[in-house]
Amino acid sequence: MYFHDTRRHFLICKVNGNFHTRPMKYPILPFLMTWTALLAGDSLAATTSQREAEISGRVEALLKLMTLDEKVGQMTQVDMDALKDKDDIRQYALGSMLSGGNAAPRDNTARGWAKAYDDYQSWALKSRLRIPLLYGIDAVHGDNHLDGAVIFPHNIGLGATRSPQLVEQAARVTALEVKGTGIGWTFAPCIAVARNERWGRTYESFGESPEVVVPLGAAAVRGFQGQDLSDPSSVLACAKHYLGDGGTTDGIDQGNTECDEATLRKIHLPGYAAAIKEGVESIMVSYSRWNGVKMSANKYLLTDVLKGELGFKGFLISDWAAIDQISYNYTKDVEVSITAGLDMIMIPNGPGKRNNYLEFITDLKKLAAEGRIPMARIDDAVRRILRVKFEMGLFEHPFTDPALTAQVGSAEHREVARQCVRASLVLLKNQNHVLPLDKHVKQLAVVGRAADDLGIQCGGWTIDWQGKPGHVTFGGTTILEAIRKTVAPGAKVTFSRDGSGLKGADAVIVVVGELPYAEMQGDRSDLNLAAVESERIHRAKLAGLPVITILLSGRPLILGASLDESDAFVAAWLPGTEGQGIADVLFGDYNPTGKLPRHWPRNMDQAATPGAGEPLFPCGFGLSY
Repeated sequence: MYFHDTRRHFLICKVNGNFHTRPMKYPILPFLMTWTALLAGDSLAATTSQREAEISGRVEALLKLMTLDEKVGQMTQVDMDALKDKDDIRQYALGSMLSGGNAAPRDNTARGWAKAYDDYQSWALKSRLRIPLLYGIDAVHGDNHLDGAVIFPHNIGLGATRSPQLVEQAARVTALEVKGTGIGWTFAPCIAVARNERWGRTYESFGESPEVVVPLGAAAVRGFQGQDLSDPSSVLACAKHYLGDGGTTDGIDQGNTECDEATLRKIHLPGYAAAIKEGVESIMVSYSRWNGVKMSANKYLLTDVLKGELGFKGFLISDWAAIDQISYNYTKDVEVSITAGLDMIMIPNGPGKRNNYLEFITDLKKLAAEGRIPMARIDDAVRRILRVKFEMGLFEHPFTDPALTAQVGSAEHREVARQCVRASLVLLKNQNHVLPLDKHVKQLAVVGRAADDLGIQCGGWTIDWQGKPGHVTFGGTTILEAIRKTVAPGAKVTFSRDGSGLKGADAVIVVVGELPYAEMQGDRSDLNLAAVESERIHRAKLAGLPVITILLSGRPLILGASLDESDAFVAAWLPGTEGQGIADVLFGDYNPTGKLPRHWPRNMDQAATPGAGEPLFPCGFGLSY
């Protein structure tokens, strides 16, 4: 194998199964050969062990060629909006980029994303060693940054399906749509065990117990990564947020998980053991603390337990500027986090702000030069990152496959999401068998802003980080649209946001819920259903009509009289773009099968103190027709 740079030439030889590099005085046909081709290995017919040895050899050969600057570059992840100059990708040999929060190209379509991704990748391939970028994105319920993508139910809804098969299918479709934009890494699945509904990220958790979370998290990893990470349709999964993020005191985001080690291991660790067994190759470390110690600084849990005891072979990525929270000294933060076991640091801050990627690079190089971070630790981090890149086939296929781009938002993908919605709905009440509704009903009244609002239906992490009401993405079907498509010809369907105009109706469907939110801004001390929503249900009840309530929420809410005033009550969670799945259940095309993935508190006292008293509905509850 031949490798060329502007100053020297190297021959990379494989002798007796080992890779060696030898300097050469003269180049050999550099114009016929590229570094990408040289690093490609014929592993199709190789056994797993042979392939692992092949990749290990390629990693070691490349590592020997790397300068400290290039190694540090591989450990640096820069947000799209923080990148000062595209040439910095080449100049600093950056190893990774991400689009976090609201970062997106101006053309927020699959083709627009693919064009932007390929452009960034082209700059990486101009660097001396031509090591491709690993690009990450929070595709947590579909490729939710992308306008026109299929948006799946958030994890709390998938948890209600209790179906590893459906979760795997949802992740597989998400992988196809993410890969259609060129991106090969999703910061999912979230395998937090959310213990307190007041936490604003409750909807990102499959459930309140490891018994619910473990099999579904493992299924998501299988779906994302497929049979082989080098498959062009696979994406790298990232289990998050290690460890105990769902168990913080009072459900405070980025808070403190206060428990003994036995409890931490029993509740919060099993999901990671299962994900590692399924082959997850990246894990994101939590903002939170365990008994006062920041997870980003916890060498025992990151290195001894995760990499040692559990045998995790992939790499650890920090959360968004998470190491900044360790102390008030950024250089110290870099030292502590890397020494603790973090391999790649997510650096979102833009030009002119403290702790941007240039500062991180400078500090890490200085710490290495001074011996405060051993070169062995840096080599270990880079080795882990490079191994994953080789396993993904990034060197062979760094650019977007246009055939996958064309599949984004397809009818086949939407059908999978529709089935996930159907199976996620939990029927909490069905007095006098008011459901299923007759498609030949003469007149049906639909009430509530959320009934015809795709943004509320999808929730947070949809186009915008915090989400927003309105028609946020093209494609998809609102609940109102789905009802109108489902009733028989001649059936009249009326709609009002406030519950007026009910005269002549045979029944009322009231759609209520939470407005979109995401982490930090979603923490709540009061989980009571909003008064304006309760009033809509009450007004429908006063009309003397059968009332079917559909609740869109990222967690159980305190229902009060609203449950009593509803003849039927459906917990629909945050179902995503395919509202037709809700109509399928309402009109009997699908018999509800969803089971609560967590207990439903009767009042705020129970929400504030999990396990206190008899809940309104226990975990696992769910009616059928």
